[in-house]
Amino acid sequence: MSDDKQQVITEWYSQYSQSIYSYILLMTREQQLAEDLTQETFIKAYRYYDSFKGDSSSKTWLFTIARNTTVDYVRARKPVNYLKELLSLKKEKGPLPDEVVQIKETSRELYDALSQLKKSYRDVIILRKLKEFSTKETAMILNCSESKVKSTLSRAIPALEKQLLKEGYLHENSI
Repeated sequence: MSDDKQQVITEWYSQYSQSIYSYILLMTREQQLAEDLTQETFIKAYRYYDSFKGDSSSKTWLFTIARNTTVDYVRARKPVNYLKELLSLKKEKGPLPDEVVQIKETSRELYDALSQLKKSYRDVIILRKLKEFSTKETAMILNCSESKVKSTLSRAIPALEKQLLKEGYLHENSI
């Protein structure tokens, strides 16, 4: 069984590690930390492999582990320092995006605006719009109802647009 487990985890790592890394990077904004937490995610997946019942996809299960691992790490840090780091990010001048949901995940403006949103909004936007999880998968990862995901997203998108306007990355007539 151990060889089978190792083979499955290796396949999952090959398939999902880059996506999980970028998800964690969006949450932490630190490359080395995102790499470490990605590794920790797969270590936990190996350790708890027998608890995976297949009720969700392996991708959803792994993203749930990644989210919980990252949240646990952030909670363990001094929250004031973490908040200070997020708020001290400098704006960069750049071209204005045409539409909020079409901004590529590498866009510095989006990262800055996302970091200013409340965590529940940020989580839903990252999972639904950037990582393109379904409503059901997002609800499973966040451990909430599908209706909660939908209502949070319906409030999160206008909040993101407002933040982008405030930061000067969007003009009112471009929304």
